[in-house]
Amino acid sequence: MQLKYFYIVLFLLFFVTNNKQNSSDSDHDIELLTMQTSYVAGEDISLQFKGNTNASVYLLCANSYGTIVVAPSIENSIYSFQLPQSFANKSGTINWQLINDSVLKTGTLYVNPQPKIKAIETYIGPPSIEAGATDYTMLVTIPTDHLDNPLADSTEVTVKHQFLDRNFKDNIIMKNGIAYKNIYSEKEHGRIIISTACLELNSKEYNVNVVPAIPTNFEIDYSRIHQYADGNQITTFSTSELKDRYGNTVSDGTFVNFYLTNSKGYKSLTSGLTINGIAKAKFLHPDHEENFEVKAYVEGMAESNTIDISYKKAIGDFEVNFSEDKRTLTVGPIKSFMNQRVPDGLNVSLKIFKNDTIDDTFIKETRHGFATFKLNKDRFPKGEYNFEFYAAGTTKSFTAIAYE
Repeated sequence: MQLKYFYIVLFLLFFVTNNKQNSSDSDHDIELLTMQTSYVAGEDISLQFKGNTNASVYLLCANSYGTIVVAPSIENSIYSFQLPQSFANKSGTINWQLINDSVLKTGTLYVNPQPKIKAIETYIGPPSIEAGATDYTMLVTIPTDHLDNPLADSTEVTVKHQFLDRNFKDNIIMKNGIAYKNIYSEKEHGRIIISTACLELNSKEYNVNVVPAIPTNFEIDYSRIHQYADGNQITTFSTSELKDRYGNTVSDGTFVNFYLTNSKGYKSLTSGLTINGIAKAKFLHPDHEENFEVKAYVEGMAESNTIDISYKKAIGDFEVNFSEDKRTLTVGPIKSFMNQRVPDGLNVSLKIFKNDTIDDTFIKETRHGFATFKLNKDRFPKGEYNFEFYAAGTTKSFTAIAYE
């Protein structure tokens, strides 16, 4: 008995499902009349369907520009859907769905670029590369039709470039809407001239600079008028011609630092920029006898040999005169290595001690070979003071100078 009821229920379910399917099939009984699936960009694109449906139908279209819904024009049970020209002008794929309350039909249309070229878009970078045949610039070119669509894949593009007296020609094939090529540098420095051509249309000229590679180690030397430490003349340091490992002279403006280390380990720095591969830097003579070690660097790239340079003492003993009240102290005349008075601007220092403790320090510059110090009564009242004068490496001391 239970088995009988099971078969009755199963029969009723089959009958209801079959009727529902027949009703749905009648609603979806619609036929695609347009068999064309491939178009050329710019052509009109229209899809036509024939059939009866109980609900309003629309065509949902999507391409790389976006998604739109197109309403039909209906005549004699034929539904015509005209796609906007903006969709028809864009090459690529258009996926469509015919919909009402559900999806009735789906399909894909293919829009191909026009076979004629209108322009060539070309991009090159970087604009400067390093000599040596390892660095390169990349050229990317996009030939387009009148509607700004990239031409079809497999379109051939010719790339020409010239370097010095050598000419090169390569054919590259478009893929995924672009064509590209890596153009490598040579071992020499110079300028690469590049152009592209496609379907008898030529691009403009492009330039890429091939600059010398990083410099190799180099030599340094110096020149000077004399070897005396007069605190006045200039020593000029210079490099040999800086070149890269391929023999190219480095670019003008390469920065070179010269480090000078004195006998006490203190460092000084002077710098110069290359012109025609040679860098020069100036250094003021010290005002006292001194020895230096000098080494130059192109920071992080190259270094020079180390040279030694010495400066002889130019100034010996000097006189110090006290005024009657001992408030005016005159140092000089200070004479240099040819018994000439030192140039204006030589520093002379005075340290004043009281009870073996430094009380004050003064620095004056020479004028006509003399330096003058004046001591104020309020600052230095009655008492005994010690004085220490220093000029150009020479020190003179006076002790137990009494002031009333």
